[in-house]
This record gives sequence, C-alpha cells and structure tokens, in this order.
Amino acid sequence: MTAEILGALAGLLVAPVLRGAVARYAVAYREPVAVCGGCARVPHWLPPTGRCPGCGARFGAAPFGVEAVAAAVGAGVGAGVGAAGSWPIALVLAWVALFGVVLAFVDGAVHRLPDALTLPLGVGVAVLLAGAALVDHRTGVLTRCLLAAAVFFLLYGLLALLGPMGLGDAKLAPSLGALLAWYGWRAVYQGAFAGFLLAAAWGLLLLAARRAGRKDPLPFGPCMLLGALAGVLAGG
Repeated sequence: MTAEILGALAGLLVAPVLRGAVARYAVAYREPVAVCGGCARVPHWLPPTGRCPGCGARFGAAPFGVEAVAAAVGAGVGAGVGAAGSWPIALVLAWVALFGVVLAFVDGAVHRLPDALTLPLGVGVAVLLAGAALVDHRTGVLTRCLLAAAVFFLLYGLLALLGPMGLGDAKLAPSLGALLAWYGWRAVYQGAFAGFLLAAAWGLLLLAARRAGRKDPLPFGPCMLLGALAGVLAGG
C-alpha cells in the first residue's frame, strides 16, 4: 500500500505541469500550442482551479480533473511497480503515466494525439526499457517488447487505415505494447482486450445517454491507456 500512496502523492505533485501541458496541446490539428486568452501566456503549469496565474482567466481542463486522474494513475503506477517485482520498471511506468495523463485529456478534448507527445513517449519507453532490462539482467525480454510494439503498431495502423481510429492511436500503440510485453504475452493480450472493451462500454454509455450518435468519433486514446494500465496490473 505504501507504493500506491507514494504514487498518488507523486501524481498530485506533478499535476500542475500536466495541467499546463494539457492546456497547451489541446488544439486542433496543425494549430500552434494554445495560449491564455486573457494575457497570451503559454501555460507551463496551472493550478488545480485551471485559472491562469498571470490574469486569472480560466484555461484548459475542468478544475481538479487532471489532479484526480494524476493521483489515480500515480497509485496505479505504484501498484504496477510492486506487480513487476523489481524497481527498474518504475521509471518506464512513470514516463508512460506522465505522457498518458496528458494524452488522455488532449484526446478527450480535441480527438487527437499530437506527435509532440506520442513520439517523445516512444523514444523514452525504448531507452528506459533497455536500461531497465540491463539493470535487471533481463535483456532477453527486449525481443518480446520489440515484437509486441510491432504487433501493436500493425494492428492499430491497420485499424487507422480502415477508418475506426486515427494515426495518433497507431503512434501511441507501440509504446504501450512494449511496456505490456515486459510483463509477458498474457499482459499484452489483456491490455489490448481491455482497451477495446473499455471503448465499447464507453461508446454504449454515450449512445444510451444520447451524448453521441453512432457516427460520432470516439477518442480511443484514453481507453488504450486505461487498458494498458489494467494489463500491467493483471500481468503482475
């Protein structure tokens, strides 16, 4: 339980920076990063109220939402570290969590996963997984991670070509596949299945509540990320 509490506290600690990133990147395709409408300030951090420190204008995600999600994800990371049975994976989980919180909010707001977030996420996952494998003397697992990343990219890339998903989902997928593969092929399957299951449930809830129609786009990034977290916890 200590790891979960420390993870939640860490999530709250970095939440102002994550909130600022959400505000910057929740823009339409090819639009520059967002600035405060009141003082034109680029938000590198924002308080839980979502009000600009410069002028007090409300900006970005709803108050306290990012903080709640960051704390919950931090607790999940703490649990994932314990499930892995070794500490080197902690940096990988933390890296994915930091980007994942921002990506989930951005995708929910503007239905896109920017390259400025998915590409650094992928590079970081590759480097940190390699480092974790060396420290933990598990270099053999890197082959599985590479294969899972390729499978996820091909799967989501095909779905993007067919229409149900976007290219951003395909660019996010390899990072999640590689992370899940650290825990084994069962975790890879469980993470992917959980993502699709969550997306189906979310879509049905929106239809039942008449908040969306059958042809309305559904941001799949949050479901992929939650599914990956579920796969990590189950795989441990």
